[in-house]
Amino acid sequence: MSRLPPLRLLTTFEAVARLGSMREAAAALNVTQPAVTQALKALEDHVGAVLIDRTTRPARLTEPGQQLARATRDGLDLIADTIEEIRTSTGLEDQRLTVACTMGLATHWLMPRLSDFYARHPGYVVNVQVPPTDLPQMWPGTDLVLRYGRGTWTDGTTLRLFDEIVCPVGRPALVESLLAKGEGLDAAPLIHVRTVEARHWEGWTDYLARRDLPKSRGPSHIFDNYVQAVQAALDGRGLMLGWRSITDTLVADGSLKSWPDGALDLGTAYFATVAPAAAKRPAVRAFVAWLGEGAESSSAEHEQPQPASVEAFITFSEWGGEADTEAFKGL
Repeated sequence: MSRLPPLRLLTTFEAVARLGSMREAAAALNVTQPAVTQALKALEDHVGAVLIDRTTRPARLTEPGQQLARATRDGLDLIADTIEEIRTSTGLEDQRLTVACTMGLATHWLMPRLSDFYARHPGYVVNVQVPPTDLPQMWPGTDLVLRYGRGTWTDGTTLRLFDEIVCPVGRPALVESLLAKGEGLDAAPLIHVRTVEARHWEGWTDYLARRDLPKSRGPSHIFDNYVQAVQAALDGRGLMLGWRSITDTLVADGSLKSWPDGALDLGTAYFATVAPAAAKRPAVRAFVAWLGEGAESSSAEHEQPQPASVEAFITFSEWGGEADTEAFKGL
């Protein structure tokens, strides 16, 4: 066994120790409370000691927990400070940025578009982080996070990119076969994505309920991430809920076909959250302005009005004070 546990276990423990509550730590880290509980249990197994006394209300750190909390806090602070020192000393501070997002968004939306950013800004380097969960977080060293939801994060300045629309999709032959037989979604083979961390994403049960459709009685295929689900859909194994950011390109090139009149607006969107310390860096400003242009283009293609225009993103890239920061919190 490695002497050190995974970093995510330590950062989760540090948040619990600092905030004094698993619920508040889950909210701060943008993960579910069960995910926090699992991380703490895994850390205790690694350390070989009980770190939190769960018999008290609220739960409290044990003596070993207090020891580890001090070491973790000091260690993470040292790591963050060292990274900043290295960036500054090597002259890379203004040329690099680190973006965190889900595997699905990275694979099907961000990475195919990055060549355009590099063509416009050849001197910059974008590091893309894909966390093991479906809830990207503002880890130390992360400059910007792309997240799905309702824009309620408070760990930076959050800007709306584009509305997220969901629609069942599948191989054209499968969709056409189901329609020719007069079969609805309730009889179709469905592809599900189910993990503890993905509970904030609507699934087939939510979709069918919102559309007042019967519950599914067809066969199911279950995966733990959207990249696997997309591949299963491309293989013709069933219909998946096609998120606009993930499957629109595949629908446009004919690899997948949308279910007729199946689009549903869930009132959610993709957002970019910029870390306060990164807001003035040239690479981050350029990337945010580029995101704004891409968001507006995506909006025009789908005829969806966007609250954050290109001008708003460019203005964001030029802000320089607290007044400007406050003005953008409402975007």
